[in-house]
Amino acid sequence: MNKIWLIIQREYLTRVRKKSFLITTILVPVIIVGFYAITIAISMIGSSDKQRVAVIDQANLFDGKIDEGKKDNTNYTFINGETEGSFKNRYKNLGYSSFLYVPELDFDNPSGIVIHSQSALSLSAKVKIERKINQAIESKRMHIAQIDPAKYKAINSDLSIDNTVDSGDGGKKSVAGVAFGVSFAAGFLIYIILLVYGTMVMRGVMEEKTNRIAEVIVSSVKPFQLMMGKIIGIGGVGLTQFAIWIVLMAILQLFIPLLFPSLFREMAQQGMGANAGAPSGSAGMFLTVTEGLKSINVTKILLCFIFYFIGGYLMYASIFAAVGSVVSEDQQEAQQLVFPIMMPIILGFVIMTKAASDPNSSLAVFGSLFPLTSPIVMMGRITYDVPWWQLILSMALLIGCFLLFTWLTAKIYRTGILMYGKKITWKEMGKWAFRKA
Repeated sequence: MNKIWLIIQREYLTRVRKKSFLITTILVPVIIVGFYAITIAISMIGSSDKQRVAVIDQANLFDGKIDEGKKDNTNYTFINGETEGSFKNRYKNLGYSSFLYVPELDFDNPSGIVIHSQSALSLSAKVKIERKINQAIESKRMHIAQIDPAKYKAINSDLSIDNTVDSGDGGKKSVAGVAFGVSFAAGFLIYIILLVYGTMVMRGVMEEKTNRIAEVIVSSVKPFQLMMGKIIGIGGVGLTQFAIWIVLMAILQLFIPLLFPSLFREMAQQGMGANAGAPSGSAGMFLTVTEGLKSINVTKILLCFIFYFIGGYLMYASIFAAVGSVVSEDQQEAQQLVFPIMMPIILGFVIMTKAASDPNSSLAVFGSLFPLTSPIVMMGRITYDVPWWQLILSMALLIGCFLLFTWLTAKIYRTGILMYGKKITWKEMGKWAFRKA
């Protein structure tokens, strides 16, 4: 046990002391929070360029006025005494970016409305103008049908249903988009961890074998002790990195209110307003996200993330270590042997994308129980109400699979770590794994 501990210390300290580790550990949370802050800034600022749009309204669709919203950066000017043909060659020189032509219309079947522009309209600008036209046509149709717009507005329903999660702490409002985002992010992190740190273990074994360091080390320790020390040491590096990321991101989050005080004042006003309706705009979006996060069991997610990180990593790292032990210097050979290991990881990610939106489907349940995909898929379901028996069974199967794979790959590692000059196949590795001692 002391020898394994020494190998763990060596693997851990060697990687933690590298400059690349320090730079990556510090930069990743700074970049994530930076993108977060930029997203908030863009959603608040919007475009500062005022667009001038001329309107020739022969159908009197807008009654000489188009309402401009607070954040609408478009200025509409009505032009009289002009036709489409006479004005389309002049609007550019008059300083208009585009002009809207509305001919005489049959409001039951409107057609012929055209917007001329100097270049292709952006999607947001086109949608904005189309919305105003549709609203104006609806208003005209109600007038012709003698329908009171106020009564129509009172009758018209655009209801958003609240989802309240009934837990031991009382009812909490759930937001489907937030639950999906957290599930997908957790599953994606496990997916990246398995690929990055598993490959790191394989490369570490390959380097020691190529440099003949392994020959010196196995003269003092058993191959199994060397393999386990390397796997646990590199896994400890991953846990350390994620712990630092969580702390740094929590600290950096505190600076967001200082950067955008007006946004958070607006959020506080909307949150405390007694007669406030559904929140809108940037503040409303962040209030919705905050409300959705309150309904998520963060402790459960964090504990499950740590378990599936450790379980999934140990299981796959043992396989990656076995592959690294049989490869000498041929990178192409390593890629060929790694491909079968990558397939269940990629399959787990594909199933997770389905599980995050439909957590109780047969495919999602199977993927969260099957040990080779459960570390990724279960994290895609974890924000939903996963039955306890499924969670316990998934964990038990993962532990059992880890113990089985470690036992088998240790046999491969013991033989392959000292073998040189021969191209090994999965068939031959299988013979090593299942042969008698």
